[in-house]
Amino acid sequence: MPNLHNRIEQMWWKPCQPPLLLRCIEPVYAAISRIHLNRRAAHTTAPPLPMISVGNITAGGSGKTPFVLWLADLLNQTGYSPVILCRGNGGKNSSPTVVSPDADVKQVGDEAKMLAEMSGCPTIVAADRIAACSLIDNLGDVLIMDDGFQYRHLERCCDIVLVPAEGTGNGHLIPAGPLREPVTALDRASIIVRTGSKTENDRCQPLGENPEWYWVREPTGLIDAMGGDTDHPDSIYAVTTIARPQRFFDDLKNCGLELSGTKSYPDHHPFTDKDVLELLHLHKNIAVTAKDAVKLVPLWPKKRPLWLLQLQGTGQPGLLDAITNCLPNISRKNKTPPQVTGSD
Repeated sequence: MPNLHNRIEQMWWKPCQPPLLLRCIEPVYAAISRIHLNRRAAHTTAPPLPMISVGNITAGGSGKTPFVLWLADLLNQTGYSPVILCRGNGGKNSSPTVVSPDADVKQVGDEAKMLAEMSGCPTIVAADRIAACSLIDNLGDVLIMDDGFQYRHLERCCDIVLVPAEGTGNGHLIPAGPLREPVTALDRASIIVRTGSKTENDRCQPLGENPEWYWVREPTGLIDAMGGDTDHPDSIYAVTTIARPQRFFDDLKNCGLELSGTKSYPDHHPFTDKDVLELLHLHKNIAVTAKDAVKLVPLWPKKRPLWLLQLQGTGQPGLLDAITNCLPNISRKNKTPPQVTGSD
């Protein structure tokens, strides 16, 4: 079943007509989705903090989580106190929870654990993000909701939609293509951001008349997620559970690394002891993404290197200002502009 799912996702991004069966199901999905989205928009709730939503119109792989980390970091440096709200995909937790440093990734999900660890910001995980609002007040002064474009229950000051540099794939809705909504849904976005590498973004074709910004993420090399100080190898075996694994493989190659092999699990796959044993028995240098590392590190032998690919995000000049201009006036803790690589 996972292999079938992967084959369908790969087909979404090819310039060819999807199978007739999937095209027949597409209008059914479209009708059900439209009803749900309209119901959500008809009954909205104002969160206790001004909210920035970061979402997409394609299924997975647009870089939402790295973008949220980049945005939270720059907002924090600019004087805001951001709070992150996410759904907790892959986690078992059923009630709104503030993610603690020692949170179990199996409970809160890989993205929530990664956001909390890497951002240093208060991070709340909740399937019911309206219920999560009861935990948000007094934690900060601006809310960033990860994967929020279709979650129309909550009002937002700024609706950011990320579109991968590859665009919208074959242009069809799920399950015939990668689109969650028609491309016309971009009309309700405050800001459209194309994501990918610099080379990919240079080749982007505009999706419409609305202005589009770009956000570039580039690999910066490997570190040992287990804390070792061994020099990284030249040849690695790439393992990942992300939606678009080829991007990870390409990033490793762009760092000058040779791939001795690759293995892709379904998105948000929870690593097991069996998975770890299988990987160790390969006797390869294993490399993973940050989202994979938060799940693998607790299971991995402490003296065995686990190579983590680091990424650096860079926003187009003016992008951060365009986002903050959507926010109401907030008394910030300081007003020093960020002075870091990746700021705009």
